[in-house]
This record gives sequence, structure tokens and C-alpha cells, in this order.
Amino acid sequence: MLVLVAPGQGAQTPGFLTPWLELPGAADRVAAWSDAIGLDLAHYGTKADADEIRDTAVAQPLLVAAGLLAASELGSRTAFGAVAGHSVGEITAAAYAGVLSDADALSFVRTRGLAMAEAAAVTETGMAAVLGGDRDVVVAHLEKLGLTPANINGAGQIVAAGTKEQVEALVAEKPEGAMKVVALQVAGAFHTHHMAPAVATLDEAAKALAPADPELKYVSNKDGLVVTSGADVVARLVGQVANPVRWDLCMETFADLGVTGLVELSPGGTLTGLAKRALKGVPNVALKTPDDLEKATALIAEHSA
Repeated sequence: MLVLVAPGQGAQTPGFLTPWLELPGAADRVAAWSDAIGLDLAHYGTKADADEIRDTAVAQPLLVAAGLLAASELGSRTAFGAVAGHSVGEITAAAYAGVLSDADALSFVRTRGLAMAEAAAVTETGMAAVLGGDRDVVVAHLEKLGLTPANINGAGQIVAAGTKEQVEALVAEKPEGAMKVVALQVAGAFHTHHMAPAVATLDEAAKALAPADPELKYVSNKDGLVVTSGADVVARLVGQVANPVRWDLCMETFADLGVTGLVELSPGGTLTGLAKRALKGVPNVALKTPDDLEKATALIAEHSA
């Protein structure tokens, strides 16, 4: 069974959208999306620097747009048995699964990005990745410092979130057994109580959506469970901004479902890196540029034979 995954915030790099806009019809699609949500996606994906695309209100719609462009090049969704996204990537996954239209997905993520940016502006916060160490030991150390294990990613990676001072304390005092702590280039303590104000905004925005039930297995960040109701998917998208991402449980579900191959949408690399360590022996393809589509198509053909 093939699984399609979509990366979250932090995966973006300056100019990463440039080669995707060269595909037939891509520039026109992105221009229409840009007009609809009031954000020049082409500019930010091709000309903006790292600081500009670090802005939550920019990064989130940009990532979803890039994922949708890449997904449209993969052909029928029936090639995949399951889909999941990491954090904001869950919106990309919801669109691919048929829960949301592309237009609704981009409108919703635009609201999400703006709301989370506003929440992040209240207090100076940040995130840092803890690499290595026993999970329970790491989590206990984070809690001692007042930090939240915002992303439990599996494969020996936990991302902590909290105030700037708390993150700095973690960098200065890594957990016992951890190899290193890396401060992340994100503009807020996502998936923590600091994002609670954004939940109310998204709850209101969700009332305008008309979600359909997923057309393939949709694996949720909340608990790694397969969600079969479109309304439940949207409710989880709303609540997830203030709750931890359990990507470790998502990967456990992939294994339980019998994953035999994995494709990561653009800008790929982060989730395939985790899969290489947690789903050993499962072939994967990260879509970084359109040049990677040939490898993804070959993997799909192999599993469809």
C-alpha cells in the first residue's frame, strides 16, 4: 500500500516553487489562488527570502499551494491507500482525500496562517528539535522547563515549543541522552496553548466549509487514527493548532495498514527522512522538484502492477 504525505511549516526554502511554476498550467492556477486569498504566492515562492517566507501567514498557504501542485501531477488518487499531512500539511492531505476543494483548502489555510501569526505575536515564542534520547526522559525534561512536546515525530525526534526564554534554556541544557537540540526557524510556539486564540477563529471559518467524507484513508495527527468522516476531519484541523502533532502515531498506523511505499509532496524531504528511520526498508520518494516526479511515477507503477 502506498501512502502520500504532505510536509509542514519549516519545509519551505527560498525559491522552491520556481520549477513547479514551469509545469503546464501551474502559473495560471497559482495566480488564481493568489487572487482568491489575497496573497502573491508566486512572488513568495520564487523571489522572497528566508525571513519573508518564515512568516506564518505566508508559509502556510505557500506550502499547501505547493503540495496541491505536486499532487495534481501524480494522477489518480486511487494509487494511494492512505494520506496524511504534518501540521499544516493536514490541510493539503484533506484536499487530496477529497474532503475539501482546493479553493476551500487555500481559503482555510490562509485564515489559519493569519490567526496563528496573530496568536504568535502576543508572546515571543519559538520551537526547537530535540534529536535522540529516550522519549519519556526528553518529555520529562521539557515539562521541567515549562515547554510543550509540540511535535512527537518518532525516529528519535521531538520538537519542543514555548517562550523564547524556555527554548533558550533547552538549547543550553539538553535532555540526558539527547544528541543535540536545534532551534527551528519558525515564528511561534505552534501546537501549544499559545495558539488557543487561533482555534476560535478557525472554528468560525470552518462553518463556511462543506466537507465530504475522505475518499481514501485519512490518518490524523491527533492520535494516528484513520478518520472516515469529513466533518470529523475538519473538527480535528481546527483543534490541532493548539494540540501536539503525533506523527509517531501516524507512522505506526502506516505500518499497521501495511505501507509498502511512501511519497512526500513538495517541498519534500522532512517526512521521508523520518520514514527512513521509523519505517525501515519502505521505499520512498520526496518531491523536491518536478524532476522527482519520474521516480514517484515509477514507484506508483510498481505498486499498481
